[in-house]
Amino acid sequence: MRNPVGPLPSSIYWRRRAVAGLLVVLLAALIAWAVTSVNGGGTKDDGKPGGSDPVESITPGPGSSGPKITQRPGGRDESEDSEGSEGSGGSDGGDGDTSGAGSEDGSGSGTGSGSDGTSTGGADTAGAGGGGTGSGGSTAGRQVPANSPLPECKPGALELTLRTKVSYGPDDRPKFEIIARNTSSAACKTDLGPKNVVLTVTEAGEDNDDVIWSSKDCPAAPGPLFFQVPAGATIVHTVDWNRARSAPNCATPPPGKAAPGTYLLEAKAPDTPLRRASFVLKKD
Repeated sequence: MRNPVGPLPSSIYWRRRAVAGLLVVLLAALIAWAVTSVNGGGTKDDGKPGGSDPVESITPGPGSSGPKITQRPGGRDESEDSEGSEGSGGSDGGDGDTSGAGSEDGSGSGTGSGSDGTSTGGADTAGAGGGGTGSGGSTAGRQVPANSPLPECKPGALELTLRTKVSYGPDDRPKFEIIARNTSSAACKTDLGPKNVVLTVTEAGEDNDDVIWSSKDCPAAPGPLFFQVPAGATIVHTVDWNRARSAPNCATPPPGKAAPGTYLLEAKAPDTPLRRASFVLKKD
């Protein structure tokens, strides 16, 4: 082995042996590296989350024993809706009681038929379409006795206006409305009786001043007729006329009723400017 036998020099054979040995060593090293790589890769894969180890169990959340969600979508609860409904219902009931009390107080205020053919209505609230004056137009007035502790309305605090329809048919009874508005900040009473607020009806014309009817001629209730006017409120006192003529001091009036035509209505009260309105009695 130490002395190679062959036709070539011994140095060549030694070189061949060296190369072969080197190849054997390299092959052994390559095999060892391959085995090591395979073992190492398996170890790393086992350590990964997706390896063969069992997955940890997930702890479940709260069961059905927890509190249930009762609130509906939209952020409002049924209890709140019901409470809101009850609140608004209570408000409506309060308004109903108030208006009812006003009607009871205002009813039966000087109603009746007078010898001059008139009847007076109670104090009603002025509607939005009837005068519409005053921020307190929705407050009902009521009749009060003359000795009521309420102070009488001062002339500068009370505004009186007059209103009637433009025309009336042959079978209609004309209605004259005296509208009183309290512009002060305190409640007061005012006399809207037939002799304090005098209504007169005359034929429209330049040369004709004959009075057809006057509320002071022969009223059924000649005394005062006081009404309470709340602060900032407006009340309406209505007088019906059956078209009959009247005469002063309950004298016998001319026969017949007012004929069809145009008439002038006037209202005169102490410390108040004269108020006028006109209307037509239609023939048919």
